[in-house]
Amino acid sequence: MRTALTDLVGCRYPIVQTGMGYVAGARLAAATSEAGGLGIIAAATMSVREMTEAISGVRERTDAPFGVNIRSDADDAAERVEVMIREGVRVASFALAPRRELIDRLKGAGVVTIPSVGARRHAEKVAAWGVDAVIVQGGEGGGHTGPVATTLLLPQVVDAVDIPVIAAGGFFDGRGLVAALAYGACGIAMGTRFLLTSDSSVPDEVKKVYLAAADTLVTTRVDGVPHRVLRTPFVESLERSRLLRAVVNGARFKRLSGLTWAQMIREGRRMRHGRELTWAQVLQAANTPVLLRAAMVEGRADLGVMASGQVVGVLDDLPSCRELIERVMSEAETVMDRLRAP
Repeated sequence: MRTALTDLVGCRYPIVQTGMGYVAGARLAAATSEAGGLGIIAAATMSVREMTEAISGVRERTDAPFGVNIRSDADDAAERVEVMIREGVRVASFALAPRRELIDRLKGAGVVTIPSVGARRHAEKVAAWGVDAVIVQGGEGGGHTGPVATTLLLPQVVDAVDIPVIAAGGFFDGRGLVAALAYGACGIAMGTRFLLTSDSSVPDEVKKVYLAAADTLVTTRVDGVPHRVLRTPFVESLERSRLLRAVVNGARFKRLSGLTWAQMIREGRRMRHGRELTWAQVLQAANTPVLLRAAMVEGRADLGVMASGQVVGVLDDLPSCRELIERVMSEAETVMDRLRAP
């Protein structure tokens, strides 16, 4: 299937695997790209060395195009951009808002820039900077998300910008792909659906929790901004937390992470910058990487936070990335054939 997305990045199918922290490493990104989609390494939770190794890891597995996701507010963001350019990474995406100087540097080096947005005005802003495309995530998506549903946000953005738009939030099958194309998108991006594949490195016991889950919630108790996660007893305890509980949690996660109190406070202050966070939220913001890693890497579903889109309630299997992408494309062809029928 040829769309503006496949033409732009060189993948065979208009399907993107999003950059999920502690989930989208070399293994998942390579499996997605090799199957014809666009895999994205979640480098925002990696060191520069780990990011470089992940890029090499993808290259060892496939020669298909792939992307790397970084945090533009990281102290070493400029260094990461230079690594991506040096390594010939095809696509750059961003966790949180990008910076214009990073966009300019990447585009000047021929790297395709695709930031994620959650509002029309944000899409208009980055389009004016000259980005190549945008991923538009509606409120159904996992992780950091906004309140507007994909079915309302997507057509707003498609009508507002003249660059390719990729739809995210609530997609998991071929019917969704066709619907996104009908709205004017050039493809879909999926996170939770790719997390729940056999190629995902998430521990099996955590995948079982996802498959058994029926409910998510949007909380600000993880890092101070809206974050869609699985509803678990641990998350519900965060929802009830106050400063004292945050301090207790901070002490617990300090032991797990090896961070000093000074390092945790510095991280919390940095994440607090530009946001209206309470000090309890500052302490939790400093713990965010540990909360995610506890579940996604260490298998501690009882102790960690599990970002998830609302689609988790309709997912019940663990296909490989190739099986998933082939299924989505087959379903899409069936739907389009039915729509064409007299």
